[in-house]
Amino acid sequence: MAQFTVFDILRNLLLATQWTVVLSIVSFIGGGLVGMLVLFARISNRGWLRLLGRGYVELFQGTPLLMQLFLAFFGLALFGISVPAWLAAGLALILWTAAFLGEIWRGCVQAVAKGQWEASASLGMGYFQQMQHVILPQALRVAIPPTVGFSVQVVKGTALTSIIGFIELTRAGTVVTNATYQPFLVYGLVALIYFCLCWPLSRASQILERKLNVAHSHH
Repeated sequence: MAQFTVFDILRNLLLATQWTVVLSIVSFIGGGLVGMLVLFARISNRGWLRLLGRGYVELFQGTPLLMQLFLAFFGLALFGISVPAWLAAGLALILWTAAFLGEIWRGCVQAVAKGQWEASASLGMGYFQQMQHVILPQALRVAIPPTVGFSVQVVKGTALTSIIGFIELTRAGTVVTNATYQPFLVYGLVALIYFCLCWPLSRASQILERKLNVAHSHH
């Protein structure tokens, strides 16, 4: 049996880590774009849109991500559509991320004082002008820390995509373990890499929260 050094193992894991990073970025950006639509549906003046937004959020927050991945991967196959694992993984994670980001942002928009709406309305601004010039810039400041914080959940969420055969860090860990018979070492390294990806994001979220709170309290 070939001898695998720690360096060999680490190199293989780091190659797969690229896919974890790419998938995380795609899911986060895509989820952010869809999340904006969810946000506007949730705070719309139209009842049916609000209901639609709420239904979307409850569906994706109320079911396990693992099940959503299975449905994206195997569900479309029922209609004879062959879906590559990366596409199913990306799609499921984008839709899942959007539900959480949309809800985080809705809380931030609703945290803006009612007086701000009234003041901007008295200036003759329409709904979209109010959102663009008054509400969203204020909500954005409140939204940055929890948004950065949620990116950690997205990175961890990518680990589940190994179930549908997407080769990311967790899946690579299993493959390398089967080749080396050193599960403790391999999964120890996998955990360490996840920590290196997630810890800076968690820290950034905490620092931003402190800074923005201080800035907020000085106003």
